[in-house]
Amino acid sequence: MRILALDSSGLVASVAVVEADGGEEQLIAEYTVNYKKTHSQTLLPMLDEVAGMTELDLDSVDAIAVAAGPGSFTGLRIGSATAKGLGLALGKPLIAVPTLHGLAYNLCGTESVVCPIMDARRGQVYTGIYEFKGDELIVLEDQMAVAIEELGRKLLSYDRRIIFLGDGVPVFRVTLTEQIMPGRDIAFAPCNMNRQRAASVAALGLKYYRKGDFQTAAEHGPDYLRVSQAERERREREQRDGSGSRG
Repeated sequence: MRILALDSSGLVASVAVVEADGGEEQLIAEYTVNYKKTHSQTLLPMLDEVAGMTELDLDSVDAIAVAAGPGSFTGLRIGSATAKGLGLALGKPLIAVPTLHGLAYNLCGTESVVCPIMDARRGQVYTGIYEFKGDELIVLEDQMAVAIEELGRKLLSYDRRIIFLGDGVPVFRVTLTEQIMPGRDIAFAPCNMNRQRAASVAALGLKYYRKGDFQTAAEHGPDYLRVSQAERERREREQRDGSGSRG
């Protein structure tokens, strides 16, 4: 069994291939870039490079896993469109892996509570709260978009170490350590684990695929979790215009 995975949900672009042969699972390739180029510039060339270096025939892939959201609206659209296009062209199913689940899976096996945070702007984060039972990811609080202070209140109920990771850490690290959770047992994931990795999306995708949790490419769409800034501003304008006309 072979899973191709894509993640462009945040600042990182990542492509990976995972294989399973009987009980043995292995990462065949992973290409991850955390740089200022746009995902539209990097994702397909990265896929081509992975396929070329590993002599991968895309027809041999059983399914395509994609980080399905939440995250950057543009990044999610690029990742989903790429996965959808591949799925339609190859006749392969898609596995929608929630972005925060994939990010949390970077720390598979830890005994700590895992809290990925992505900067959602306006003082909010995309986040979830997780733990592991062996290599099984347990969802304690599912994906949500909340103020960092509200997340802090939720985390105070967990009386053990909490590990944070994600692109929200640089933004909220001081707030977490000095204002929200001073004196609490918290830690931050090291650089090799603290951002999105398609290898984690692929590993989770493999588990989902075995359970029958996948969809056709035509059915797939990203999970934005909240409306975009452009949509929010459009609604605000409509509300203002409506109030003005009533007045």
